[in-house]
Formats: sequence, structure tokens, C-alpha cells
Amino acid sequence: MILDACCGSRMFWFDRADSRSICVDKRRETLIADSRQGRRVVEVAPDVKANFMALPFREASFSLVIFDPPHFARNGKKSWMTKKYGTLGGDWRNELRRGFLECFRVLKPEGTLILKWNENEVSVAEIIKLAPERPLIGNRYGRHFESHWIVFTKPNKSLEADGQKDGHRSS
Repeated sequence: MILDACCGSRMFWFDRADSRSICVDKRRETLIADSRQGRRVVEVAPDVKANFMALPFREASFSLVIFDPPHFARNGKKSWMTKKYGTLGGDWRNELRRGFLECFRVLKPEGTLILKWNENEVSVAEIIKLAPERPLIGNRYGRHFESHWIVFTKPNKSLEADGQKDGHRSS
């Protein structure tokens, strides 16, 4: 099973109702904005309403966790970007650190965590420092290459305790 810990409107999902996933968000709402381009509607409808800092799942429940937390700290409270993506709180470093810990807590050993981050306001290097594990790989994309997809894996502590790494005995 896959966990999307901050699903928002499930923008990057090919199938927003994919049965292989559980989507979580701390809000449940329909956002409507009228502009010169017409009416914009965004539906935030998580399967489970919860905060990414306190996920209501057992330890080691998911083989894949997607962590796409809010990226903005300075948007106005009524701006469309805030409504659509959310805003980081005043102590956002602590919030993201706690979010990483929760995502890794519910991730199975040797499971994969995918972080999506846009460094419009906060650099990805600053965010990686908040993670409890080192990233494996990543990819930058977008017009100004500000968005990143970064892959982490949760170590298998039982293999490490047995002196194994990557399933092989160390010499």
C-alpha cells in the first residue's frame, strides 16, 4: 500500500482514485476562485483527514510514502497559492522534521520515501538537512528547475544489526 501524506488535490496522480493508495491531508474542502481565466475549482478530499506530523497508522505499514508538504512560508493567508498548496507554519523546520520522522515511522524497512519539494522560498539543501536519512537520488524539473523529486530509503535495522548491508554479509 502507498501513503500520500500530504495529498492536497492529488495533482500529480494519474488516477486520483487509485485503490493502491491512501491519501491524507489535514483539510477537506472545495476551493473556488474566479479570475479572468475563468473559474478554478480545487477539491481537497483525502481518504483520511490527519496531519502529517501525527499519522494515524501503525509503524511499518507502507512500502512507499510520498511526502509533498507545503513549500511556502510567506504567502498571504487569502492567496490562491495558500489555499491550493497550504503554507508552512512559523516553526516550519520543526514541523517538517516531525513530518519526516512520521513518514519514516510508517514506512516499512527498505521502503521508499519520495519527497517533492519546490525551492521557490526554501532551498532543497535546507530541507534535506531535516530528514533522518540521506537521500539516494533526485531530479530537478520545471521552467526554472526549482521543483525536486528526491528518493530516500528506510534502512533495515535488523540487517544492519546482523552485519549485513543490502542483503549481503559484510566481510
